[in-house]
Amino acid sequence: MNNILSILIFLPLALSVPAFFFPRRNESLIKIYTLIVSLLTLGFSVYVLSVFNTDTGDYQFVEKAMWVKLINSYYFVGIDGISLLLILLSTLIFPVSIIASWNTIKTRVKEFFILLLILEGALIGVFCALDLILFYVFWEFILIPMYFLIGIWGGENRIYAAVKFFLYTMFGSVLLLVGIIWLAMINQQFTGVISFDLTNIITNSIYIPPDKQIYLFILFTIGFLIKVPLFPFHTWLPDAHVQAPTAGSVILAALLLKMGTYGIIRFSMSLFPVAFVKLTPYIAVLAVIGIIYGALLSIVQKDMKKLVAYSSVSHLGFVVLGMFALTAESMQGAVIQMVNHGLSTGALFLIVGMLYERRHTKEIAAYGGVRKVMPVFAGIFLLVSLSSIGLPGLNGFIGEFLILAGSFGSYNLGNYWYTLISSTAVIFSAVYLLWLYQRVMLGPLDKEENKSLKDINKYEYASLLPLIVFIIWIGVYPNTFLRISEKSVKKVLINYDNSKIKTLKEMEFKKVQEAPN
Repeated sequence: MNNILSILIFLPLALSVPAFFFPRRNESLIKIYTLIVSLLTLGFSVYVLSVFNTDTGDYQFVEKAMWVKLINSYYFVGIDGISLLLILLSTLIFPVSIIASWNTIKTRVKEFFILLLILEGALIGVFCALDLILFYVFWEFILIPMYFLIGIWGGENRIYAAVKFFLYTMFGSVLLLVGIIWLAMINQQFTGVISFDLTNIITNSIYIPPDKQIYLFILFTIGFLIKVPLFPFHTWLPDAHVQAPTAGSVILAALLLKMGTYGIIRFSMSLFPVAFVKLTPYIAVLAVIGIIYGALLSIVQKDMKKLVAYSSVSHLGFVVLGMFALTAESMQGAVIQMVNHGLSTGALFLIVGMLYERRHTKEIAAYGGVRKVMPVFAGIFLLVSLSSIGLPGLNGFIGEFLILAGSFGSYNLGNYWYTLISSTAVIFSAVYLLWLYQRVMLGPLDKEENKSLKDINKYEYASLLPLIVFIIWIGVYPNTFLRISEKSVKKVLINYDNSKIKTLKEMEFKKVQEAPN
């Protein structure tokens, strides 16, 4: 199928249009329709997986057609193994989010589910785009549905959280746009024509002077790090998570944060090797601070959603550290950890949302002894918590182990202290998640409001079960997923073996001579 990626991108976007004409009162029809569309998109992504060639790191299913002739911008899409894993994660999370919202969204139901479909199409577009302008359009477009999901269906302070999310992300987007335009102009100096073709620009990136690489790297990478978010760009995240509806929190944690880490791999790492190596110590320090800082803040939280939100700052710090370690093991760990975080943290937000729907509070102190009335829920909660901690046999262990093992001997990091300090966060994660579980699930059932809580229902089963399957699958047999990205990771790292890293470290910035008076 020659246009399979276009189908993946535009299927949810195009099929969201008929839903606008559905009767508002027929909420069941709207929900069933959006679920079918999301499952159909999932089916197409599984088909892509079935025909994907894991023996090459090249882009596959490439489509290219002139889009904006005036600036020589193309509709140019294609995927490698890294893209494919994130597309598969995306097409899994959206049906899960729709099911999780089945009985929890009471107002403007039609608009909510339509926005989910629009968001899905745009997100898949981000992971497929190989033209910088096309990438930027999808990247920016995601702001719109996410802003409304938080601003309309969020909590009491939803407007504040939505505006804060919008402003932070827009600031990063402006930096990214400036970087894209500047990069295209520099590329034009070498080729004679303006181009936003990523593959073409990567080929010519060796001609970009080191000093300009530094500035371009900063513009691109800050835009991506705000989305991750890495310390100190993280302050928008807890507010967005706490105020967002459950589906919004799941999509934000599982998918939107991965746009930042994906951008670093696809653009910062591929386009600016000199800057990537030169600035590694600074980014690595921020990653380690984020890992520890996020974990410590999680320990002291009184709100369950804030606890899980700050845990994301810690977990995504591991991903960033793995990328900047520039070893095959750490990079594979970073890629699989992006998927793992989406599964485990997505499931944690679903669990918090289920408790909130029953008690209408996210305060940890409001619970206690819930296991006695919700035994099945308690078992699932424990499994998901252990996966997020990184228990061997579950998905979180694989990613963190590969990142720490690959980072420890990293020539690019040049210091094992990054790894040693970061590894303490594994202990902290056990502290905050097991303590959360203890305070909510165990102990005496001494609050009257908790004694009548109902155990997990069929919709909640349906939303959690797919995530649990993959949590166990990746933990028991990770090679199923690691082999998808293996060749693509090696291709990204082709310019970063130890001898080339040494050359990049020793490369001097271009000296700018002062004009004579």
